[in-house]
Amino acid sequence: MTITQRICAVRSPIDESIRAMIANRRPGHSLEAAFYLSPAVYEMDMEAIFGRHWIFVAVEPDIPEPGDYVTVEIGKQSVVLVRDDDGQVRAYHNVCRHRGARLCVTPQGSVGNLVCSYHQWTYTLNGKLAYAEHMGEGFDKSLYSLKPVRVETLSGLIFVCLAADAPEDFAAMREQVEPYLRPHQLQDCKVAAQIDIIEEGNWKLTMENNRECYHCAVNHPELTASLFEFGYGYEPSPSNVDQLQRFEQMSAARCEEWEAAGLPSAECETLDSRITGYRVRRMPLDQAGESQTMDGRAASNKLLGALTRRDLGGLSLWTQPNAWFHFMSDHVVAFSALPLGPEKTLVRTRWLVRKDAVENVDYDVQNLTAVWRATNAQDRALVEMSQQGVRSPAYQPGPYSPFTESLVDKFCNWYVGRLAACYPD
Repeated sequence: MTITQRICAVRSPIDESIRAMIANRRPGHSLEAAFYLSPAVYEMDMEAIFGRHWIFVAVEPDIPEPGDYVTVEIGKQSVVLVRDDDGQVRAYHNVCRHRGARLCVTPQGSVGNLVCSYHQWTYTLNGKLAYAEHMGEGFDKSLYSLKPVRVETLSGLIFVCLAADAPEDFAAMREQVEPYLRPHQLQDCKVAAQIDIIEEGNWKLTMENNRECYHCAVNHPELTASLFEFGYGYEPSPSNVDQLQRFEQMSAARCEEWEAAGLPSAECETLDSRITGYRVRRMPLDQAGESQTMDGRAASNKLLGALTRRDLGGLSLWTQPNAWFHFMSDHVVAFSALPLGPEKTLVRTRWLVRKDAVENVDYDVQNLTAVWRATNAQDRALVEMSQQGVRSPAYQPGPYSPFTESLVDKFCNWYVGRLAACYPD
């Protein structure tokens, strides 16, 4: 059995109509309506995609100190992330080994040990059962440690895989991507703000919307005040040739300048060619060129890590299947999408600044979050509009633009390819 076959050795059978949709997917086109609507497809996604791949769930500043924990819900599974006494990030199924009660019932907190509130079974931060009253002299506590979840970190970004046999290429992604992220020193940041929104749409529509900027110029005036939509693909035309040329020249010059200063910037992309797909690239920003704010200026006076220049553009990172990030000289914005149902998705946004930055002195939360608060609301409306459309009997898969939606096609290629690998004929 190959590595891919082992990773995708899912247990549930697959409906033959779904198998046919996977086999017959038309490249360069959106997916069949059932991929966005069907409860059976949703269950398949939770098992084969979110159950067997590396999923971005948190940032290390969520749990800065030993005993700090957060919980995350991935479908029917709850995971608790905790920093142990040695400072290591650990992940466990959020289930007491006694009678299965939820172990951590609040989303976030700080503890000395993990204690089940039902019968007070107590676990150390490294998952060992330390205390269980009334179980008799012959009871072997070593047999009842918490069940671990595979966890990996990428320069302060926390990923989990619910499968015991997780994809083995995370280390390859780390080797290639960490040099881009390391100068921003996310581990030395704090979460300045977090906003959760619920989109009444399938998670794949959320991700497809994120993977293109075809819609940006008309729908995102706040975002495009600083972000060049050309960096995500554009068809040259007489009306935009001057702008495209300006962007390409600026991008090439700044990339050369940044890389000479030790900041990797050139695009590195494996969105549909690896199990753990990603895209990373540093691009210039418009106006002051410093940050994704309304005027393009840094939102925080404290630059990240040892960075000394504000005008470092925006480092964009996408990871399959559920996350995207923007790293700037002064702050980081981290996004995750987690399915809540066939037509419901949680989109979580975190804004991070240097941990010694002082609110209302070094940064203002409203200014820090303004661009993406507006953009997220606009994207939610677009996703929900798309969801309404795919419900119509008139919907049929439409063609992607080869100029502006090639990265959407790569997302769908990756998604359908992973399903095909997990459900071979």
